Amino acid sequence: MCIRDRVSTQSTWDIHKQLEKKISEFHGTEDTILYPSCFDANAGFFEAILSQEDAVISDALNHASIIDGIRLCKAQRHRYDHLNMEHLEKILKETQNCRLRFVVTDGVFSMDGDIAPLDRIVELAKKYNAYTFVDECHATGFFGRNGRGTPEHFGVQNDIDVINSTLGKALGGGTGGYSTGRKEIIEILRQKGRPYLFSNSIAPAVVGASLKVFELLDTKPELRDSLNRNTKLFRERMKKAGFKILGHDLSPIAPVLLGDARIASEFADELLKEDIYVIGFSYPVVPKGQARIRVQLSAAHTVEQVNRAVDAFINCGKARNIIP
Repeated sequence: MCIRDRVSTQSTWDIHKQLEKKISEFHGTEDTILYPSCFDANAGFFEAILSQEDAVISDALNHASIIDGIRLCKAQRHRYDHLNMEHLEKILKETQNCRLRFVVTDGVFSMDGDIAPLDRIVELAKKYNAYTFVDECHATGFFGRNGRGTPEHFGVQNDIDVINSTLGKALGGGTGGYSTGRKEIIEILRQKGRPYLFSNSIAPAVVGASLKVFELLDTKPELRDSLNRNTKLFRERMKKAGFKILGHDLSPIAPVLLGDARIASEFADELLKEDIYVIGFSYPVVPKGQARIRVQLSAAHTVEQVNRAVDAFINCGKARNIIP
């Protein structure tokens, strides 16, 4: 049986509605809408919700999909310096004449591994009567005590208006995304969200896999424990060796800052010869002079594998005189 709730010829099946319900229960929200990817969720949100009477206030280092989504809407666009709450408050004060205002941020930032101070953001949003939007793609499933992401980490789960996230990372499906939050907002997205209305549903096999992953999140806390152990081990050993590791100590996204783009690329190539697969990032993905190797730890890594990776970094770093 399928539920015909899209303009396109594609269908939303009962299993999709089951997953939407499960996501809402997981995040403690009122309703959820599925998309082919979180890029689509971000691309479709702002145009559907905001008008020229409104304003969007975005962290300077938000994900490219958020930036592209904001470009599609007619609202005023404001950008505050990365994690700078004083600058955010200044813009909130300056935009009080707007009808609606959304403060928009990544929860965990994908290239830097640092964390938005959601407690302060929520405090400021409430003070100036603004809404909060958080992209949780790099936090859902593993960050926070029970994997509920940065809102859980900061104890503000009931204070976030919209969470966008992905099924394609820690939730294991390889594809798929969603918006979850206030029922009224989700209903508008069902009626006006173009990536939802004019694209295919997520494949039922991916939906089934995602439902299983949510079950595992509640029954297999040892997976998060393994990830936290691996994150702690990698970050501590790398810092002790002399590398500059960006981001929050709890973040399994652990960028190794090298600065020079050529060095980052060649360093990654040398690590691959040691059977360590990592990617070097440079401008325009990151600012000039801030090239890095982004390491992503996994619960599937063993202690031996993490130590082997660190040893390879140390050997290559010493060979290039990057560390003593």
